[in-house]
Amino acid sequence: MAVVTFQVALWVELFAAGLGGLQGALFAADARNRRIDVLGVLIIGLVVALGGSLLRDVVLNQPPVVIWMNWYLVVAGSAALVGMALQAAIAHLAWLITPLDAVVMGLFGAIAATKALSLGVGEAGAVVVGVLGAIGGGMLRDVLLGLPVSFLHVGTLYAVAAGTGVGVLVLLIRFGAPVPIAALICVGLTTLVRLAAVLFGWTVPEQRPLTRRHRPMPEQT
Repeated sequence: MAVVTFQVALWVELFAAGLGGLQGALFAADARNRRIDVLGVLIIGLVVALGGSLLRDVVLNQPPVVIWMNWYLVVAGSAALVGMALQAAIAHLAWLITPLDAVVMGLFGAIAATKALSLGVGEAGAVVVGVLGAIGGGMLRDVLLGLPVSFLHVGTLYAVAAGTGVGVLVLLIRFGAPVPIAALICVGLTTLVRLAAVLFGWTVPEQRPLTRRHRPMPEQT
Protein backbone atom coordinates (compact mmCIF):
# COMPACT_ATOMS: atom_id res chain seq x y z
CA MET A 1 0.00 0.00 0.00
CA ALA A 2 1.29 3.46 -0.87
CA VAL A 3 2.41 5.55 2.11
CA VAL A 4 -0.09 8.33 2.69
CA THR A 5 0.72 11.46 4.66
CA PHE A 6 -2.20 13.28 6.20
CA GLN A 7 -1.63 16.79 4.91
CA VAL A 8 -5.11 18.21 4.45
CA ALA A 9 -4.76 21.98 4.62
CA LEU A 10 -6.43 23.55 7.65
CA TRP A 11 -8.51 25.83 5.45
CA VAL A 12 -9.98 22.78 3.65
CA GLU A 13 -11.15 21.23 6.92
CA LEU A 14 -12.49 24.58 8.12
CA PHE A 15 -14.27 25.07 4.80
CA ALA A 16 -15.91 21.67 5.23
CA ALA A 17 -16.87 22.53 8.82
CA GLY A 18 -18.31 25.86 7.68
CA LEU A 19 -20.38 24.24 4.95
CA GLY A 20 -21.58 21.64 7.44
CA GLY A 21 -22.61 24.30 9.94
CA LEU A 22 -24.44 26.26 7.26
CA GLN A 23 -26.25 23.20 5.91
CA GLY A 24 -27.18 21.96 9.36
CA ALA A 25 -28.60 25.32 10.40
CA LEU A 26 -30.63 25.62 7.20
CA PHE A 27 -31.99 22.11 7.74
CA ALA A 28 -32.92 22.78 11.37
CA ALA A 29 -34.43 26.20 10.68
CA ASP A 30 -36.55 24.67 7.93
CA ALA A 31 -38.07 22.17 10.39
CA ARG A 32 -40.57 24.71 11.70
CA ASN A 33 -43.01 22.07 12.91
CA ARG A 34 -40.50 21.03 15.57
CA ARG A 35 -40.25 24.54 17.07
CA ILE A 36 -36.47 24.55 17.43
CA ASP A 37 -35.09 27.58 19.25
CA VAL A 38 -31.97 29.56 18.39
CA LEU A 39 -29.74 27.41 20.59
CA GLY A 40 -31.18 24.26 19.01
CA VAL A 41 -30.41 25.49 15.50
CA LEU A 42 -26.86 26.32 16.57
CA ILE A 43 -26.40 22.86 18.11
CA ILE A 44 -27.73 21.09 15.02
CA GLY A 45 -25.36 23.14 12.87
CA LEU A 46 -22.42 22.16 15.08
CA VAL A 47 -23.45 18.50 15.06
CA VAL A 48 -23.64 18.36 11.25
CA ALA A 49 -20.35 20.23 10.91
CA LEU A 50 -18.34 18.34 13.49
CA GLY A 51 -20.12 15.02 14.09
CA GLY A 52 -18.41 13.11 11.29
CA SER A 53 -14.94 14.32 12.31
CA LEU A 54 -15.63 13.48 15.95
CA LEU A 55 -16.76 9.92 15.14
CA ARG A 56 -13.80 9.50 12.76
CA ASP A 57 -11.24 10.39 15.42
CA VAL A 58 -12.95 8.25 18.07
CA VAL A 59 -12.86 5.21 15.75
CA LEU A 60 -9.22 5.90 14.86
CA ASN A 61 -8.32 6.33 18.56
CA GLN A 62 -7.06 9.85 17.92
CA PRO A 63 -7.60 13.04 19.97
CA PRO A 64 -10.78 14.64 18.51
CA VAL A 65 -9.37 17.52 16.51
CA VAL A 66 -12.67 19.41 16.62
CA ILE A 67 -12.33 19.63 20.41
CA TRP A 68 -8.61 20.29 20.68
CA MET A 69 -8.49 23.08 18.09
CA ASN A 70 -10.59 26.18 18.68
CA TRP A 71 -11.04 27.12 15.03
CA TYR A 72 -13.37 24.24 14.22
CA LEU A 73 -15.95 25.26 16.79
CA VAL A 74 -15.62 28.95 15.93
CA VAL A 75 -16.02 28.45 12.19
CA ALA A 76 -18.80 25.86 12.45
CA GLY A 77 -20.72 27.91 15.01
CA SER A 78 -20.37 31.12 13.01
CA ALA A 79 -21.53 29.38 9.83
CA ALA A 80 -24.52 27.96 11.68
CA LEU A 81 -25.49 31.43 12.92
CA VAL A 82 -25.14 32.82 9.39
CA GLY A 83 -27.33 30.02 8.03
CA MET A 84 -29.93 30.71 10.69
CA ALA A 85 -29.89 34.45 9.98
CA LEU A 86 -30.17 33.96 6.22
CA GLN A 87 -32.76 31.21 6.31
CA ALA A 88 -35.73 33.55 5.91
CA ALA A 89 -34.03 35.42 3.07
CA ILE A 90 -33.22 32.24 1.13
CA ALA A 91 -36.29 30.19 2.05
CA HIS A 92 -37.10 29.95 -1.66
CA LEU A 93 -33.71 28.27 -2.14
CA ALA A 94 -34.54 25.20 -0.06
CA TRP A 95 -33.15 23.09 -2.90
CA LEU A 96 -29.69 24.20 -1.73
CA ILE A 97 -29.86 21.87 1.27
CA THR A 98 -29.39 18.68 -0.75
CA PRO A 99 -26.41 19.89 -2.85
CA LEU A 100 -24.74 21.32 0.26
CA ASP A 101 -25.32 18.04 2.07
CA ALA A 102 -23.77 16.11 -0.82
CA VAL A 103 -20.66 18.31 -0.97
CA VAL A 104 -20.22 18.16 2.82
CA MET A 105 -20.46 14.36 2.66
CA GLY A 106 -17.81 14.21 -0.04
CA LEU A 107 -15.42 16.52 1.80
CA PHE A 108 -15.67 14.76 5.14
CA GLY A 109 -15.48 11.35 3.48
CA ALA A 110 -12.27 12.28 1.67
CA ILE A 111 -10.70 13.77 4.80
CA ALA A 112 -11.64 10.79 6.98
CA ALA A 113 -10.43 8.13 4.53
CA THR A 114 -7.16 9.97 3.91
CA LYS A 115 -6.49 10.28 7.63
CA ALA A 116 -7.24 6.57 8.12
CA LEU A 117 -4.79 5.60 5.37
CA SER A 118 -2.11 7.87 6.83
CA LEU A 119 -2.41 6.02 10.16
CA GLY A 120 -1.86 2.66 8.47
CA VAL A 121 -5.48 1.48 8.34
CA GLY A 122 -6.09 -1.02 5.54
CA GLU A 123 -8.05 -0.13 2.45
CA ALA A 124 -11.30 -1.77 3.58
CA GLY A 125 -11.10 -0.13 6.99
CA ALA A 126 -10.32 3.23 5.41
CA VAL A 127 -13.50 2.98 3.33
CA VAL A 128 -15.53 2.29 6.48
CA VAL A 129 -13.93 5.23 8.29
CA GLY A 130 -14.50 7.44 5.24
CA VAL A 131 -18.20 6.54 5.07
CA LEU A 132 -18.56 7.13 8.81
CA GLY A 133 -16.93 10.53 8.48
CA ALA A 134 -19.17 11.38 5.53
CA ILE A 135 -22.53 10.46 7.04
CA GLY A 136 -21.78 10.81 10.76
CA GLY A 137 -22.94 14.42 11.05
CA GLY A 138 -26.21 13.74 9.23
CA MET A 139 -26.79 10.61 11.30
CA LEU A 140 -26.39 12.47 14.60
CA ARG A 141 -28.58 15.30 13.25
CA ASP A 142 -31.42 12.88 12.55
CA VAL A 143 -31.09 11.31 15.99
CA LEU A 144 -31.23 14.70 17.74
CA LEU A 145 -34.25 15.81 15.70
CA GLY A 146 -36.06 12.51 16.26
CA LEU A 147 -36.12 11.77 12.53
CA PRO A 148 -35.65 8.41 10.80
CA VAL A 149 -31.91 7.99 10.25
CA SER A 150 -31.55 8.96 6.60
CA PHE A 151 -28.99 6.44 5.39
CA LEU A 152 -31.04 3.50 6.69
CA HIS A 153 -34.07 4.23 4.54
CA VAL A 154 -35.01 3.55 0.93
CA GLY A 155 -34.41 6.36 -1.51
CA THR A 156 -31.53 8.27 0.07
CA LEU A 157 -28.37 6.45 -1.12
CA TYR A 158 -26.36 8.36 1.48
CA ALA A 159 -24.10 5.44 2.31
CA VAL A 160 -23.90 4.35 -1.34
CA ALA A 161 -22.85 7.81 -2.50
CA ALA A 162 -20.29 8.15 0.29
CA GLY A 163 -18.99 4.62 -0.23
CA THR A 164 -18.63 5.15 -3.98
CA GLY A 165 -16.60 8.33 -3.57
CA VAL A 166 -14.45 7.02 -0.74
CA GLY A 167 -13.91 3.67 -2.45
CA VAL A 168 -12.62 5.35 -5.60
CA LEU A 169 -10.35 7.59 -3.51
CA VAL A 170 -8.81 4.59 -1.75
CA LEU A 171 -8.29 2.76 -5.05
CA LEU A 172 -6.70 5.80 -6.69
CA ILE A 173 -4.30 6.28 -3.78
CA ARG A 174 -3.57 2.54 -3.76
CA PHE A 175 -2.36 2.83 -7.35
CA GLY A 176 -0.27 5.93 -6.72
CA ALA A 177 -2.56 8.83 -7.56
CA PRO A 178 -1.78 12.13 -5.79
CA VAL A 179 -3.94 12.55 -2.68
CA PRO A 180 -5.34 15.99 -3.66
CA ILE A 181 -6.50 14.65 -7.05
CA ALA A 182 -8.03 11.55 -5.48
CA ALA A 183 -9.78 13.71 -2.88
CA LEU A 184 -11.28 16.02 -5.53
CA ILE A 185 -12.56 13.02 -7.47
CA CYS A 186 -14.03 11.62 -4.25
CA VAL A 187 -15.93 14.84 -3.54
CA GLY A 188 -17.16 15.15 -7.10
CA LEU A 189 -18.26 11.51 -7.36
CA THR A 190 -20.02 11.52 -3.98
CA THR A 191 -21.89 14.69 -4.92
CA LEU A 192 -22.79 13.37 -8.36
CA VAL A 193 -24.15 10.04 -7.09
CA ARG A 194 -26.15 11.69 -4.32
CA LEU A 195 -27.71 14.32 -6.60
CA ALA A 196 -28.39 11.78 -9.36
CA ALA A 197 -30.17 9.57 -6.83
CA VAL A 198 -32.44 12.48 -5.89
CA LEU A 199 -33.06 13.63 -9.47
CA PHE A 200 -33.68 10.20 -10.98
CA GLY A 201 -35.18 8.42 -7.99
CA TRP A 202 -32.43 5.82 -7.69
CA THR A 203 -32.92 3.44 -4.78
CA VAL A 204 -31.48 0.28 -3.34
CA PRO A 205 -34.06 -2.54 -3.41
CA GLU A 206 -36.13 -2.64 -0.25
CA GLN A 207 -35.74 -5.75 1.88
CA ARG A 208 -38.68 -8.10 1.76
CA PRO A 209 -39.40 -11.27 3.71
CA LEU A 210 -38.71 -14.48 1.90
CA THR A 211 -41.85 -16.34 0.93
CA ARG A 212 -42.21 -19.96 0.03
CA ARG A 213 -44.37 -21.03 -2.82
CA HIS A 214 -46.96 -23.56 -1.76
CA ARG A 215 -47.56 -26.23 -4.31
CA PRO A 216 -51.21 -27.22 -4.65
CA MET A 217 -52.02 -30.52 -3.04
CA PRO A 218 -52.83 -33.28 -5.52
CA GLU A 219 -56.50 -34.08 -5.71
CA GLN A 220 -57.58 -37.23 -3.93
CA THR A 221 -59.20 -39.85 -6.14
